[in-house]
Amino acid sequence: MNLSIKHWPVQERPRERLILQGAPSLSDAELLAIFLRSGSKQHSAVELSRLLLQHFGGLNPIFDASFTDLNQFHGMGESKYAQLMAVKELGRRYLAQHLTQQKIELSNSKALLDFLTFELLGEQQEVFAVLCLDAHLRKISFKKLFYGSINSCEISINQLLRHSLNQQASSLVIAHNHPLGKAQPSNADITLTQRIATACQLLEIRLIDHCIISAEGTYSFAEHGLIEAQKIM
Repeated sequence: MNLSIKHWPVQERPRERLILQGAPSLSDAELLAIFLRSGSKQHSAVELSRLLLQHFGGLNPIFDASFTDLNQFHGMGESKYAQLMAVKELGRRYLAQHLTQQKIELSNSKALLDFLTFELLGEQQEVFAVLCLDAHLRKISFKKLFYGSINSCEISINQLLRHSLNQQASSLVIAHNHPLGKAQPSNADITLTQRIATACQLLEIRLIDHCIISAEGTYSFAEHGLIEAQKIM
C-alpha cells in the first residue's frame, strides 16, 4: 500500500511546496491533488491525479468529464466531483469578472481568449456564442446562442442582432469552437463574419472580433486583420 501524502517528507508535499515555492513550481498532478485533498486506499492524491491525467489526456478533459466517467476511478465520488466542478466554475467567474471590470484591448486580449476558451473548449459540438460589451468595451453578458453538429452550426444573424439590442450592447465579440481540427477560419467563417459586420454597422454596433477556439489553439479575426478595428468614441 502506498503511503499517503501526509507521510511524505514535508519538502515534497504539494501544499507545502506551493506555499514555499509558489503554484507555478507544481506539476498538473500536484495542483490537482491539492484540490482532491485525499486519494484512495490504493493511491495517494498525487497518484490518483496522475492516473486521471494519463487516462483523460490532460486537465481540460478531466474538468469536462461527467460524474459517470470520473466515478470509475476508486476514490472519485460525488464529493470530489463537486470539488472539481466548483473549481472550474470559480475559474470561469474569475475570468468573467476581469472582462467586466477591465476594458478589452482591441489589438490583443489574453483575458478575452482565456475566457472564451474556458467557455467553449469543452463543447463536443460546434457552438456559436456572443459576448456583449458596453461603450467602454466591458462585458455586459455572454451567451451561447446557436448549437450545431460536430463540424457545422447554422446561424441566424437577425436573432444575433435582436439579442444584442436587448442587451443594449455597443460592441460585440462573436466566437465559435472547432471541436475537431485547428483554430483556422473556413471560407464560410470569413463570409459569415463579413455579413455580421455589415449588419452590425447598420445598427451602429461595433463588431470587435470573431474568435475561434479549438484544442489546438485560438484564432482572432481582428489580430489577423480580417476585422477592421474601429475607434472608440
